Amino acid sequence: MAPKRPKGAGAFPKAVESPAPARPDPDALYAALDLGTNSCRMLIAQPKGSGFHVVDSFSKSVQLGAGLERTGRLSRASMSRTVQALRICQQKLKRNKVRRMRLIATEACRRAKNSREFIRQVKRETGLTLEIIQPEEEARLAVISCAPLVSTKTEQLLVVDIGGGSTELVWIDISSVPRRDRPAAIMRLHNGFHTADSPFPAAKVVDWISVPLGVATLRDQFHDVEDDSARFALMSWFFEENLADFAPYKDEQAREGFQIVGTSGTVTTVAASHLGLKRYDRTKVDGLRMTSDQIDKVIRGYLELGPQGRRRDPRIGDDRQALIMSGSAILQALLRCWPTDRLSVADRGLREGLLYAQMSADGVLEDGPF
Repeated sequence: MAPKRPKGAGAFPKAVESPAPARPDPDALYAALDLGTNSCRMLIAQPKGSGFHVVDSFSKSVQLGAGLERTGRLSRASMSRTVQALRICQQKLKRNKVRRMRLIATEACRRAKNSREFIRQVKRETGLTLEIIQPEEEARLAVISCAPLVSTKTEQLLVVDIGGGSTELVWIDISSVPRRDRPAAIMRLHNGFHTADSPFPAAKVVDWISVPLGVATLRDQFHDVEDDSARFALMSWFFEENLADFAPYKDEQAREGFQIVGTSGTVTTVAASHLGLKRYDRTKVDGLRMTSDQIDKVIRGYLELGPQGRRRDPRIGDDRQALIMSGSAILQALLRCWPTDRLSVADRGLREGLLYAQMSADGVLEDGPF
């Protein structure tokens, strides 16, 4: 006897509704693009409270400054790579219907003889208008992006942004600002490094400098030195020589009440190596505190690995193995000058600074420190 077919068998199953995430209102979106000497990065975000929520992002190594140290020009190959990356950014901006945006270029475009020609090519082929910003604004954007990491116990702060073509250092005195207001006082520097007219307790910028040496340009200066350790030592001392015009260079700094905030691929890679991460995890790296001794141990480990060992290390890889040593040379020079028990690692930079500045200007941050 054939089994009876259960009642309702074959009926169309009732759909379990799972609401799709609502598409953000294009009027609420902001974009920030940072085209550096080595990388092209973009964030699309919407304001959320006193910060923002990232809707879409893009990051790619384009090596725009490849060969720039030797020729003084952007090469056709590097411009072509960069335009291809910018096309992807343009598609993301179009898909999200973003109307508020700021798209900046930094050191490579500041230095290249043919940068204006490149900017025109980008406009012609992608429709994007790139703006070449000056070093002071680059330094300001790096500072405000790192403000949330500033400790309320900090009185003297050094913000370091190690880029591909330049390194920005900003020394800030916040000893006269009430402790709870110190991060907010740092963020208010987006208006400029001179805040004498501010009605709020003001952070005082003691000095700032843009050293025209980043991970790519410093590496290129010493590409002909074959010995790995010798090249590293030369890079570190050469970078320190370029700090002579930075006023705090001449002063000894007590560790108590002193904090360095470092923002760059170098600092985040060193942090990932210190933590022993097999895969990079931003949540574990951003905001991590390290001592000078811990950083020195990681750098000595890189030197012991040598070029081949660094290539095989999953935390470094083939693309970054040469750049990590020039970046580490910069970091070592800074810690030789100003040892600290509090170097805060910032996985953030110009894009975040650009977003904060735009949203602040429009008054869309709730209870924002701006």
